[in-house]
Amino acid sequence: MPEAQPRKVPWPTLLFFVGFVGLTIVQTYFVQQGAPKKLPYSELVDLIEQNKVGEVEVDEDAVIATLREEKPAVTKEEKEKPPQRVIATRIPGLDPGKLVALIESHGVKVRGRIERTPWWESFLIGWVLPIGLMFAVWSYLGRRASRRGGPLSFGRSRVKVYDRAATEHVTFEDVAGVDEAEAELVEVVDYLKNPAKYKAIGARIPKGVLLLGPPGTGKTLLAKAVAGEAEVAFFSMSGSDFVEMFVGVGAARIRDLFEQAKQRAPCIVFIDELDAIGKSRGGIAAMGSNDEREQTLNQLLVEMDGFDAANVGVVIMAATNRPEVLDQALIRAGRFDRQVLVDRPDVGGRTEILKVHSRKVMLDKTVDLEVIAQRTPGMTGADLANLVNEAALSAARRNGKIIEGRDFEEATDRIQLGLKKKGRIMRPEEKRRVAYHESGHTLIALSVPNADPVHRVTIIPRSIGALGVTLQLPTEERYLMTKDELLDRICVMLGGRAAEEIVQGNLSTGAQNDLERATETARQMVCRFGMSEKLGPLTYGKQSNSRFLDTPFGGEERNFSDETGRVIDQEVRELIETQYARALSLLREKKVALETIAERLLKVETLERTELEAIANA
Repeated sequence: MPEAQPRKVPWPTLLFFVGFVGLTIVQTYFVQQGAPKKLPYSELVDLIEQNKVGEVEVDEDAVIATLREEKPAVTKEEKEKPPQRVIATRIPGLDPGKLVALIESHGVKVRGRIERTPWWESFLIGWVLPIGLMFAVWSYLGRRASRRGGPLSFGRSRVKVYDRAATEHVTFEDVAGVDEAEAELVEVVDYLKNPAKYKAIGARIPKGVLLLGPPGTGKTLLAKAVAGEAEVAFFSMSGSDFVEMFVGVGAARIRDLFEQAKQRAPCIVFIDELDAIGKSRGGIAAMGSNDEREQTLNQLLVEMDGFDAANVGVVIMAATNRPEVLDQALIRAGRFDRQVLVDRPDVGGRTEILKVHSRKVMLDKTVDLEVIAQRTPGMTGADLANLVNEAALSAARRNGKIIEGRDFEEATDRIQLGLKKKGRIMRPEEKRRVAYHESGHTLIALSVPNADPVHRVTIIPRSIGALGVTLQLPTEERYLMTKDELLDRICVMLGGRAAEEIVQGNLSTGAQNDLERATETARQMVCRFGMSEKLGPLTYGKQSNSRFLDTPFGGEERNFSDETGRVIDQEVRELIETQYARALSLLREKKVALETIAERLLKVETLERTELEAIANA
């Protein structure tokens, strides 16, 4: 159970409350506490004659008397209680000598003339000072709330400004694996450093640069690196920071952002997640839009048209992983003139990224980062940073001093396959079925010519839901796949179900994910890649997928007849059945190797590539 976070103390509210109570006490002490009770002059004379007065302070206008205690104080509270005082206004024209004689005849002490507090001093202490202090505290709290984005600061942009004095000073040395994108941005850096060279020849620097790419590829880091290399101020703000529940706030923040940027020019203004405010204002993408976002977008378009980057020295950079939903008016030439693709790194790029993130950790000299890069296909810069951190955590768990290769192995499996579920106890027959299932995948992958090499096979349950995993890693980056390679991949997917049928005789639900992936691959071959002899080189169906995200947002549009749909189903079925029969044939021929791998898995639970190849080639 996570540890409860301590509640933050509301210091502004607490300070205001303490100040208010303090001012109330001060006012009460100086103005009200100790004020004598008013009496008629005749009653004061009667008190003196009755010997109830102990001391008298005589003033020109009044007489202040301190009364005697009727009984001596006994308790501590009675001793600490202040004496009772009364005041009476003197009658004009009364002979002061008679009053003095009356006082002396009754043994009353006369303390002499007292100095009365002027009216203006009482007014200052009682009213002006408390009200002034309360107004000062209220003004301070108001300014503090305004700086934090209070109700009086809706129109101010919540921009984060980084300059040369900032602690996060990022340069191109901190960015790796995006050499093509970096080359596109070098001239932006050169312009910000030497604008005269471009103005002399009449060249115009791109007003806006849009960074496109999947999540985690380093778009924000690359924008910071451009500002760090150029040594200019960097204004960073997310697209969602502009939109509020009040209409017009986003537009006001856009104006304030560009006004601040013009004052700090030359500089870079970076808007992350541009699609939050830049969605298309028409068509399907505009469904669910609101006036506030559209007004914000309109103001951004106006501001980008209202200045010339060559004269003002402000370069706009933005990042998004959903370029297909952006408004065409936003990404046209003259606004975002240049679009830079920040794609997933290849094996060389992953090696360089691992070197960057390994600078801050204690790494063993035997660790080969190139091998780790080959074992992490498809990982982005953020994934690789997490991989290095997971390896460091693995070393710390075993109380190691440095990070070794086995730590990277465990971290890679943890990220790709999930956590080990060693506490999950399977029945012996279930474990045996899983062992033969994974052995079928492994043996088919080792037998067909175009399959990716098997790196490891295990029957240890993982948190991703798999009871066993056959891990294949490509030896090189692939950008195209042939029909034979796709067929071999389908055959490997069906190898687990084929092994269960050969050895156990009956089938189980363990092949569900394999069947889903095999069917989808076969359907892609028929409908997308034109690899069906009956249907020919045509595509069928129109799927609206995001360019950089795996989630579809429009579903699949059917553009073929029912008759064609039946042919597609027949072709997909024929591909699957052909490869399933092929898998059965291969496993029957190598049944001895299949049983050897399965029995070995039941003993050690995990087998590496070298041992697997030795068994398959025996």
